[in-house]
Amino acid sequence: MNELMESYDKLTGGLYGLLIGDALGVPYEFHAAKEIPPYEKIEMTPPAGFWRAHTGIDAGTWSDDGAQALCLLDSIVTCGKFHLKDFSDRLLAWYEEGKWAVDGMVFDVGVQTGEALNAYRLGMPPEECGFLRPDGKGNGALMRVLPLALWHRGTDKELVLDAHSQCLITHGNPCNQVCCALYCLVARALLVGADFRKALQKACSSLRDIYSKMPEYEQELEWSIRPDLPWEGKGSGYVVDCLRSAFMIMEHAASYEDAVKRAIMLGDDTDTTACVTGGLAGISFGFHGIPERWYCALRGTADVEALWKRALAAFVLKKDNRTENA
Repeated sequence: MNELMESYDKLTGGLYGLLIGDALGVPYEFHAAKEIPPYEKIEMTPPAGFWRAHTGIDAGTWSDDGAQALCLLDSIVTCGKFHLKDFSDRLLAWYEEGKWAVDGMVFDVGVQTGEALNAYRLGMPPEECGFLRPDGKGNGALMRVLPLALWHRGTDKELVLDAHSQCLITHGNPCNQVCCALYCLVARALLVGADFRKALQKACSSLRDIYSKMPEYEQELEWSIRPDLPWEGKGSGYVVDCLRSAFMIMEHAASYEDAVKRAIMLGDDTDTTACVTGGLAGISFGFHGIPERWYCALRGTADVEALWKRALAAFVLKKDNRTENA
């Protein structure tokens, strides 16, 4: 596989890995780990007799995770940079009108996200909405941030600051910002061919350098995320646990399928854990490594393909401009 094809494979794998992981996890949400079907039975349509979450939602439908990630991708491709107000407007359009939701149906909204977007609709600046719950540390910003890493061609610090900013509209707590920053740096390292362990090591080192002059963020990295401890997680909606769960799985994943199935087997917040894990696994194993049966079962792909063509053109143009200006 030549360099251009490999880059396309990783980029496309990241986006579809996120969407497919989310859709795969939707029917298993809210179940304890012991209630999840056996590994070999985890599919878009759960086995007969399993009580699925979100009854009435067709198999292969992504949730708020995927829709918000597509809002972010749409915003950065349209604006040519991360623009908080434009992104916030698109999130509000998702919340009120179903933008980027399959069939325009919004069926899963976090409490903190709903409160923040309602405040934004009433005129609160986007920089303030994510602090309505100052201690809110749900995974609602982490689940959508990957398109930023796929698109970004700036320095590590510039990527980190944009990862921080995209949190502000719904999840402003610095802990959320740091989780998104670390996730983006890991994705960036994977995109240039590092294996997962090396990508994680490189990302932690870079983030520590960046945060050496940002003490509040450095404290969150060292005291909340604790990168020197073994990566262990339980698949919950707490942002640190979600990040740690994804990293724990990726350290040992044998394939994309293995990664997202193990994410779902943790139970609880299965769609988001599989979404966050699936984005990284999609980069690591490439689009060609995603099971065809899952891609074929994913709904709403026609609209995604149109956006993705725009995105790839923007990625290539941005890369060419960066080369010319070097």
